[in-house]
This record gives sequence, structure tokens and C-alpha cells, in this order.
Amino acid sequence: MEISRSSAKKIDNLLDLLKTIHNQKEAALELLIRFQNQYRSIPAEEHPGFFKAVIRKFEINKKDIEKELRLVLADEGKDATRLQQGLIGLRRKIESPRIRIFRNFLNFSGGLKFLLDLRADVIAAQRQNPVNLEPLDLDIAQLFDLWFQGGFLFLNEITLDSPYRQIRFLKEHDLVHPMASLEEMGSRLGADRRCFALYHRLMPDEPITFIEAALTRGMATSIHTIMENREDPLNNKKSPDTAIFYSINNTQNGLSGLGLGKVLIFQVVETLGKKYSGIKTFATLSPIPGFWDRYFQPILKGENHSFQMNRDRLTKLFPEKIRQSLLEIHQTKTGRPVVDLNSALLEILSSQQWIKDPEYPGLLKKPLTDLVHFYLSQEKDRRGKPLNPVANFHLGNGAVVGLQNINFGANLFPRGLMESCGMMVNYIYSQTWFQQVRQTMKAYLPWRS
Repeated sequence: MEISRSSAKKIDNLLDLLKTIHNQKEAALELLIRFQNQYRSIPAEEHPGFFKAVIRKFEINKKDIEKELRLVLADEGKDATRLQQGLIGLRRKIESPRIRIFRNFLNFSGGLKFLLDLRADVIAAQRQNPVNLEPLDLDIAQLFDLWFQGGFLFLNEITLDSPYRQIRFLKEHDLVHPMASLEEMGSRLGADRRCFALYHRLMPDEPITFIEAALTRGMATSIHTIMENREDPLNNKKSPDTAIFYSINNTQNGLSGLGLGKVLIFQVVETLGKKYSGIKTFATLSPIPGFWDRYFQPILKGENHSFQMNRDRLTKLFPEKIRQSLLEIHQTKTGRPVVDLNSALLEILSSQQWIKDPEYPGLLKKPLTDLVHFYLSQEKDRRGKPLNPVANFHLGNGAVVGLQNINFGANLFPRGLMESCGMMVNYIYSQTWFQQVRQTMKAYLPWRS
């Protein structure tokens, strides 16, 4: 898309500002704020063009590194001092000019938040346009790798006594189980509920990620048990033995892919384990977004996808007796025959009323459970990672899932039926995982023993 003359001028002005910031040893606060304000004035559809220009205009010059590179390559191991000098010079020259520019934004209040939003825009532009912005994305991510560890991060528990703005922020940013009111948020901060948020010291009033947990006796296998059963939640007030993480939210898209979810889960597990010695099981009760519309439905329609599952393989999950019963029941209810099982399933599951039928749920429970387990454990993307994003998050962080952890009829809310045919899953974080990840966390949280 061709940009307007006024937008082109704005982009040129932004590039000039970046050049000035780059050329100054320590950029003036006024310049940084002016750049921030002018950047926010350009529309999202023109971001890709601006980002490409930044990559093109602020790059390492080959000639600038040739001298140091020759010194390093010419070394034969006889002069250690000369080699070290060459490496020092090379390291200085190969740092991306973009990193040197963005580092300046830590010098003013709101600068970190601006860079988080900037990377979120870069990620969005890459997803929506056929443009390679990886060099810019990696530069900002490299800075975040340094800024989002060590003493920069801290965990806070959110309670009914927390500032109103923090409770409201969580209410507005819970995308897993959205809340209609602040009163509903209050019900998630009761005696058997916990909410923890991870903060950055430069953004102490805005969580970067948060987690909601239910303290239970035994494994919770239905979201309705957590969201609706508010009487005697701990079974006559017995001490909890299980912590169920039922909502995990990242509030900063600019931190995507940086592994802070693992930091959050580790700290919450550690905190709850110290406070409640009886809690030995840590697990999630997670949704399965995309299961119906991006996986099961396309398979039933016979659309050409690179899934391991296909229509013929799917049919084998339904024993002959169940297939025949489904076809007969569906014909009786609709008054017309169906061509095959796939067509019948497509019609049945496209309506959310099937779960209330006295016959369908009993016939569909085992096949759907088997299919969900196959989807979560076997279907991979081009990088070899779980196709489902929530499975990718938890399994990538060290959780495990088995067939017994797939829960049929666990989410009967309209969204749950629409996204995943009412199915949910428990991802299990074992004590073995906790011991193993403790060593990894030392890189992020070095002050912990």
C-alpha cells in the first residue's frame, strides 16, 4: 500500500530523530519524548514501512568492522594481547546501531513501556504483512533479555486489600476467563483463591504477567467447580493439597517469546509451597483455543491441512457401534439421512445444544477425549512445537499431560463450547520439574538460593 505524502514526511522526520539520537553519546530527554510522541501519530498500517526503513538505515557498516575482523582472523595464537584487543574492538563495532538507540529509552519514565509497545507493533506487523522484521525484533528482544531478569523483576500477590487500580487492571486484562464486573474479580480473591502478578521495577504499577490460582482438595477438572461453587470450597475447610492455575495472562505483547511465564510459575509454586506445606500438586485447568475452528472443523470438512489427523484416521476413533448410533440418532432428530460420520459430527458439534442432549455426550466423550489428547501431544507446527499455543506454553515450560488429564464437559460456557467443544486439560507441574527448573531460575533470579 502506498503511503500518503504527509505520512512519508512523518516517517522521514522519525528517521532523522533516530539519527540524532544515535549520534549523541547520551540522547536528550526531549528528543526521546518527541520521538515517542511522533511515532504514535503514524497509523498501524504504515508501521511495516517505517520498520523496514529503520532496519535499512541503521545497520552495521561492513567497512567499519573489516580492520578488527582482519586482526582476529590473522591471529595464529602467538600474541594473546593482540587477539584480545582485536576481539574487544570487534565486539564494539558489531553491536547493532538500533540497540544503541533503544538503550536510551530507559532514561525516562515510560520509556520501557514504550519499547514494549514498539516490539508488540513489530510482532503484529510481521504477522499481518509479508515482511521480514526479524533484525529489529531481535534487537529489542535482546535488550529485554537483559532488562527482564535479575533484580528487575518482583512478584506481588494481589488481594482484596490491593490498590483499586491494580484490581481493575487485572479485571480488564484477563483474556482467559473475562470478567463482566469488578465484583466478579473480587470473588477470585477469596479465601481459597490466590492471584499473583510479576512486575518490572521500572513499571511497578502495571503487571507484565499474572496468574490466578484456586486452592483445592484434589484435582479440579471443571471450570464450573472453580467459577461457580463458592460454598465449602476446601471440603470442610481442610488444608488444600492442590493448586490449580486456571488463568494465566500476559499483559505485554512485546514480551512474547521471552520465557517470563516460566519465571512467574516458578515463583508462584515456590511461594505457595512455602505457605501451604500440604500442597504437593501444582497443575493448570487450561482451555484449548483453536481446537474446534482451526483443527477439528477443518478435518471434518476435508480441507487440505498438514495435520497428522485426517478424516479417515478420525473415523477410527469412533468404534463401529458408536458411529452407527450417532448416525441413527442424528437422522431421527433431523428427519433426514446424513452422508457420513464426518458430516454428522460437523452438524452436531456446530451447535452448542449437543451438550444438553441426553444421548450425544455419552457417545462423544471417549472419541473427543482421544482426539484432544492426540491434538495436544502429537500435532506439531513447522518448528516441531505443539500446534496448540497453550500446550506449547505449558509443555515448553516443563509440564506434562496424559490422556487422563483431558476433561470432557469441563467448560460449558458458550465460549468454551465454541472454542473446544467444552473440553479442558490439566497440565501437571511435578516436583521433579520444580527441582530442575530451580537451577534455570538462578539466571533470572540470582539472589535466590
